Amino acid sequence: MARHRLSKKHRTIAMATGGVLLLAGGALTAQAASSGSGSGATAPSPARAVSLSKPATYTGRAFDTCTAPTLAQMKAWKTASPYGGAAVYIGGKNRGCAQPQLTRDWVKSVSAVGWKLIPLYVGAQPPCKSGSNPEKMTAATAASLGATDGADAGAKASALGMRPGSPVYLDMEGFDTANTSCKDTVLTYTRAWNKALHAKGYRTGYYGFASSSAAAVAAVSPGTDMPDALWYAAYDDTESTTANYPFGTKWSGHRRGHQYAINKKETYGGVTLTVDRNAWDAPVAVVAK
Repeated sequence: MARHRLSKKHRTIAMATGGVLLLAGGALTAQAASSGSGSGATAPSPARAVSLSKPATYTGRAFDTCTAPTLAQMKAWKTASPYGGAAVYIGGKNRGCAQPQLTRDWVKSVSAVGWKLIPLYVGAQPPCKSGSNPEKMTAATAASLGATDGADAGAKASALGMRPGSPVYLDMEGFDTANTSCKDTVLTYTRAWNKALHAKGYRTGYYGFASSSAAAVAAVSPGTDMPDALWYAAYDDTESTTANYPFGTKWSGHRRGHQYAINKKETYGGVTLTVDRNAWDAPVAVVAK
């Protein structure tokens, strides 16, 4: 299939029907502290508070595909498919596909027919990652690149009519977490990206592999400028954000997405798309009316 991200061809595999829209409280911490999954466990105090508008949280099935489908295709799938959420690649120098459909009007129109959108930003990639990514971070540039890219992610979301309080998920592809220098560089970039995006009034999410990039962030979370929500890739064909979840009670409370299968050709309403499959229980875009 077409590449979702420029680095997707270098990946190493690490290892319901339409949902409901929930409204949560109006303030979120810069790093929302972990809590028990339905256990009532007491969450540790956050390092820093950022006041954000109410998040919208979708629970159900979601798909991602390289290029945003046309409005007609999205309407057909909304009627006939089991999906209610769709990820869209809103920016980043490492975004792998053109997005001729992805406009403010498209976002408004697909939202009006009931889609819950998941904004994804393909920022700088790890210095130890193989491949010729247009933007790679280094130890010397990680903080400045993260700040620049985080601000850009907020601007891209705003331009598409995704209001403050929406999340943007940073796409971090897999890398060797045993390489301490590389891991520290990724964490520096991620913290700077999160801080800059929070400053724009947006929530921060993080996409990564359960065995590598997500694990690196989970190991130091909760903490200052860590992601508010986690979208982890673990290809176990299990449509769940709780079964086989690898990070204990972290990111509970409607803050998890699970990419459980990739490159699946599916046809609904006469429209065939090749998609990655996700179980979703996490924030989605709040779209201007």
